[in-house]
Amino acid sequence: MQTQPVHARALAFLNDHAWIGPLLLRLVFGYFWLETGWAKLNNLAFFTERFVEWGIPWPALSATLCAGTEMIGGLLIMLGLATRLTMLPMIFNMLVALAVVVLPGISTLDAFVELDEVLYVAVFVWLLVAGPGRASLDHLIARRAQAPRLAAA
Repeated sequence: MQTQPVHARALAFLNDHAWIGPLLLRLVFGYFWLETGWAKLNNLAFFTERFVEWGIPWPALSATLCAGTEMIGGLLIMLGLATRLTMLPMIFNMLVALAVVVLPGISTLDAFVELDEVLYVAVFVWLLVAGPGRASLDHLIARRAQAPRLAAA
C-alpha cells in the first residue's frame, strides 16, 4: 500500500475542511456589519445629520434604511440565511457610500483600491456569486428541500 505524499494529504485535508473559510469570513464580516448597523441605529440623529451633510435625499429615512440594512444584513450573513438575496441591498448600500461620500476625494487607482468600501463590495460580490458555503442555513435548507425529491426518485 502506497501512501500519498505530504502535499497531497495536506490538499485533501484542506479540501475536506473548505467550509471553514466561508464560515469564518461570514462570522467576522457579518458581526462587523451587525455591530455597525446597531451603532448607527442607536445614534440615528447623528447618523441622519451626516446624511444631511452629504446631501443624501430623505436623510432620516435613508439613514434608517442604511443602518437597518447593515444590522439585519450582518445577522443574515452570520447565519448564512438568504445570503445571496441579502448581498443585493448590502452592495447597493456600499455603492451609494462610495459614489456619494468616498469617491469625490479619490484621485488615483492606488487610493481607490485601498478603500475599505471597495473591499466590502468585493466580499459582498464574492458571497453573492459563491454563496455562504456548506456551514450555513442556506445550505441546510437546500439539502432539506432536495431530500424529499431524492427519496421519491
